[in-house]
Amino acid sequence: MLHFWLLVSTVVVEEGSWWMGSLFEELEAREAAARVRVEKLEAAIAELSGKLERARDGLERLRITRETVSEVLADITPQATSAGVGIAPEGEPVASAYAGAQRQVLGVLTVPNWQPGMTPNALPSVYRDILEVVADAPGPIRAKQIVPRIGLPAEVGKIEGTRSKLKRLVERGWLDEQVPGLFTPGRRQAAALPNSG
Repeated sequence: MLHFWLLVSTVVVEEGSWWMGSLFEELEAREAAARVRVEKLEAAIAELSGKLERARDGLERLRITRETVSEVLADITPQATSAGVGIAPEGEPVASAYAGAQRQVLGVLTVPNWQPGMTPNALPSVYRDILEVVADAPGPIRAKQIVPRIGLPAEVGKIEGTRSKLKRLVERGWLDEQVPGLFTPGRRQAAALPNSG
């Protein structure tokens, strides 16, 4: 009987060792597979991070370019454009390299400086619409009141875009803004009308 018990306990110990060794091998294999998955995911994240950074750089360059072009076009006066002449830093006139060239600007609206005899027809349609709404208002009007009247949704972006256009119209003499944020028809325009006082 003692012999039988020793034989059984030896078999159990040997089977336990085999089972434990097998378990550790399985865990090591799973750990190695998990490590490979983690390394692949880290590499994918690094690649996506690089793509995201490049996309952000491209977006920033486009934003700066758009703002710069808007500023340049806003500073172009009808006289300088038609003459094709710029002013050198020393004050001497310099012929533009683009003098006489036909320009086509897409997506950017230019607003000429108001001069006596000019009509709103000299403006792009959205600026004409804004002038019409301001002229029809019983008093000073805000950008957020104009936005729905020109057919745009009353969203922050649309209101800010319209406010920017209103400020440009003020800078060019088409509108007045005696109180910040409140816009009225330009006094110079009204004074130039034949029926005005």
